[in-house]
Amino acid sequence: MRKLTYEEILSERISDTDFILKAKAPINVILHNVRSMYNVGSFFRTCDSASINELILTGYTPYPPRKEIDKTALGATKTVKWSYESDIIAAINLQKQKGYKVFAVELTDRKRLYNSLAIDDYPLCLVFGNELIGIDDDVIAECYDSLEIPMYGTKHSLNVAVAGGIVIYEALHCWKSFEK
Repeated sequence: MRKLTYEEILSERISDTDFILKAKAPINVILHNVRSMYNVGSFFRTCDSASINELILTGYTPYPPRKEIDKTALGATKTVKWSYESDIIAAINLQKQKGYKVFAVELTDRKRLYNSLAIDDYPLCLVFGNELIGIDDDVIAECYDSLEIPMYGTKHSLNVAVAGGIVIYEALHCWKSFEK
């Protein structure tokens, strides 16, 4: 086994134009009141890597163009379809109108695990909240259900971008298994 060279990796990569035109997974992501521009950039990069349909930024979540976002996005702000909506409830309602089931990624009394998605849950929209306080109850009330990542240590949460990577890739994995 050996590590691939940069040239080998690039030779397998599709162009930005081809990626933009490519069919995407029926998964949208909403970030609400995420403070860190680096976390936002990480979400852009994850959404590009997982070929997510759309990233919606809401509340006081920063949005491009910002050099701090670009630092971690590594160009993904140019390839990921994204939008900004100040009102989270309006953003959620628009997703519902488009036929998406909206899931809060949050610790709730429902305790539905992030890896329990079923074919009926798609198309789906994942909502991630503020790094410190998560998602407000009024926003959770607008969601179809919630998903959580179990915690086995003394901390009750992961960094929002880390949690995003885990849940987005699991949602993509589930979708791909249903496609077969």
